[in-house]
Amino acid sequence: LPGPPFTHQQTPRKMVYYGQTSCEQDTERYLDVMKYVFSCYKKEVPLIINTMGWVKGEGLLLLIDIIRLLSPSHVVQMDVCDWKAMAPLTPEHIHLRAGLHTKGKQQPKCKQLDVGAAESWKCSEGEDASVPQYKLLYVHPEFPRAGMAGEARVHSGILRDMSILGYLGHLQYPDIGAVLPLHSLVPYQVPFSAVALRVIHTDVAPTNIMYAVNASWVGLCCIPDEIRCQSDGPVLLTQTPVCDCLGFGIVRGVDMEKKLYHILTPVPPENLRLVNCLLLGNIAIPNCVLVGQQGIEGEIPYVTSDYNYSI
Repeated sequence: LPGPPFTHQQTPRKMVYYGQTSCEQDTERYLDVMKYVFSCYKKEVPLIINTMGWVKGEGLLLLIDIIRLLSPSHVVQMDVCDWKAMAPLTPEHIHLRAGLHTKGKQQPKCKQLDVGAAESWKCSEGEDASVPQYKLLYVHPEFPRAGMAGEARVHSGILRDMSILGYLGHLQYPDIGAVLPLHSLVPYQVPFSAVALRVIHTDVAPTNIMYAVNASWVGLCCIPDEIRCQSDGPVLLTQTPVCDCLGFGIVRGVDMEKKLYHILTPVPPENLRLVNCLLLGNIAIPNCVLVGQQGIEGEIPYVTSDYNYSI
């Protein structure tokens, strides 16, 4: 847990490439992804679920969904100093409150007995009155500005770029002192017919799909279906699969004549044999990777300062 994430990257036991930095546009797929990843948890070790900190509006409702679906033993709620917009997420609160995609339990319909009865109220038959069983640990800081978002969005973007750069660092040879630019590394050649392709975050016309994929960051994934291609053209998926992601890569070029993707990735060959799907999300290659390549004469590929922002 301690330290910036890019300093201690590890291969996850199970990973899905969601492809976006925020789940606002597709919360249903976010929950599907979460349940898919959680399904491999065998309960042999304690599990810490690090939620994303979106706790306003639909984000709070989504958090209620997550707590309800994953049934944690403890919930740690960190408050913000001088800000009381969010109620304590007690088991009773989660039990009654509707989430974004799950329903809360309605207050049980009750019938009043005669005054002399030992029980004044009794729940109607068939009503599920079970309340989630977890312990709420409520942390309320006393010092000013504690927990304030501030520049969190900017910092998360920087940390994300650092994580990508740290991941790409595995492409470098450990016995060479100087850092090799990406265009000097030999990429894998992947036939169009060997992998399925899907753009996660937006609709792209099939005629423009190669423009979108070229020079992009992609998730190297494994779908259970066999890839069947009637032609030598790209295999395009019509829906975004929830599937295992084995790592990431950069499509550093597309050979339209030989029908090949050129992909740079540090994923070991034994794992690459399982990859049959490329998922392109809304995660950009850090600018420094494109503008900081040494040994390029003339204009830098894919980089321009003459850009029309109305497009």
